[in-house]
Amino acid sequence: MLFAHDTVIALHGAAALVNTMGGIGPDTADERPEILHEPADLARFVQEWEWSGHPTVDQQALADVRALRPRLHELWQEVPDAAFADVVNALLADADARPRLVTHDDLGWHIHATPDDAPIARRMQVEAAMAMVDVLRAGERSRLRVCAADDCDRVLVDLSRNRSKRYCDHGCGNRVAAAAYRSRRSG
Repeated sequence: MLFAHDTVIALHGAAALVNTMGGIGPDTADERPEILHEPADLARFVQEWEWSGHPTVDQQALADVRALRPRLHELWQEVPDAAFADVVNALLADADARPRLVTHDDLGWHIHATPDDAPIARRMQVEAAMAMVDVLRAGERSRLRVCAADDCDRVLVDLSRNRSKRYCDHGCGNRVAAAAYRSRRSG
């Protein structure tokens, strides 16, 4: 196994959170729409990704989470390791992260670095940053990618054995393959 279970979940959760931002997407010829419009949208995201604790999801939490996404997006940019570490360190310091070992929900021992009652944006920030610590220490930053489709800017985490994942999970790979097939057939 490349990373511990909690790291894998945090990496995928961070990518999913970044991908809730509007951007360029295959859904329309224009910008991909914002996903987190209201607290109920955030509550669904928190439930879907099974965040531990009982976070308050209100307008302030929504604003804080929306403000966090561009900071997390920086972690998918191609920068030197030292700059990547600076971003991770700032995320940890800004949230006053204090790692501790915990066990719950049959997950075995793993690390939490925020109190159980911490605001959801802070929990997301610290869990993503802690996962990125593991990524950098393992020399695996190349597993953090942006979708290879020209018209998509979603981020992804490639944990495949052969490092072959190039497209996000929103149909871009199929769409690109179909377009290439049509091009070959018409040419």
